[in-house]
Amino acid sequence: MKPKYIIGLMVVAGALAYLIFGGLGQNLVYFITPSEYFQQIDRYQNRQVRLGGLVKEGSLSYNPQTLELRFVVTDGVKEVPIRSSGATPPALFGENRGVVVEGRFQGETFVSQNLLVKHSETYQAPKEGWTPEQVRKLIEETQ
Repeated sequence: MKPKYIIGLMVVAGALAYLIFGGLGQNLVYFITPSEYFQQIDRYQNRQVRLGGLVKEGSLSYNPQTLELRFVVTDGVKEVPIRSSGATPPALFGENRGVVVEGRFQGETFVSQNLLVKHSETYQAPKEGWTPEQVRKLIEETQ
């Protein structure tokens, strides 16, 4: 083969690899846990991060008039209070459910701009002719 074809093939292969692996890295969601935060507080203070864990039972407080949402995220070892405002929480958001919050630590409180909730891995489409009550029951079973 001629050297120009080999070089051209290498450039195309490199560009393709960059597109595949570069795009993959941007779509992965990495987060820290409350325990990881407390191990390196100075590293994460006042920086944009993602914090993940479970919403602690009994900690959820939401005011629909002010859109103020407060709850505690735990990894079973450590806990972090979360404050979020300006948006209605997603329908699948609730106590004892997985959540990833994006935002910043301000002192001991994490101020969130975005909530990502874990959803059921199973999907069952409503059958044709189902009543609204049957669809509502299906939704409740998946939560």
